Amino acid sequence: MTIERAGTAERSELDDLFERLDPTHLPEGYKVEIVEGAAFMAQQRDVQWQTVRRIVRALDDRFGMDAPVTSDVRIDFPGELNGFAPDVAKFADDAEKDERGRWRYQDVEFVAEVISRGTGPNDYGPKRRAYALAEVPVYLIADPYLGRCRVFTDPQDGDYKSDLTVTYGMPIDLTHTVVGLTLSTEEFPRD
Repeated sequence: MTIERAGTAERSELDDLFERLDPTHLPEGYKVEIVEGAAFMAQQRDVQWQTVRRIVRALDDRFGMDAPVTSDVRIDFPGELNGFAPDVAKFADDAEKDERGRWRYQDVEFVAEVISRGTGPNDYGPKRRAYALAEVPVYLIADPYLGRCRVFTDPQDGDYKSDLTVTYGMPIDLTHTVVGLTLSTEEFPRD
């Protein structure tokens, strides 16, 4: 069952799962996501935040402070019960929230995830598939353990047709994408 096929019933099931994960019982500094119906909890680390901060700063420099950019905000994506909170998400300028006050995956233009040891396989696997199904034009994974980024573009038929690996220190040319910038990785921290 997918969001597209199930409509409101699927969203209610996903909402129910999130409600069961009472945030008042989570340790401070953790976020929760539901990936293919399974809940994952990840501690937010300094290295992760410093990387996210640099990506958001580059987006702010390119699009302005009022651009629709979020961090760790729930977005429901296609697939079997996918409620993600991307480290960075940039939406189309004309994007609007749905009737429930949530951003729509159809308006996402760019997603960046910073790898955590416990959840890295999700970023490279089920999340990549969900972002491709949602036709997110640019998906960037920053991996502070390996010191490199992978950039996926050109989503088609539930997968990305382009996969570029860039070592930290080298610029990432996104000028040919909807993001329209060159992202410096020179100061991306390693873990």
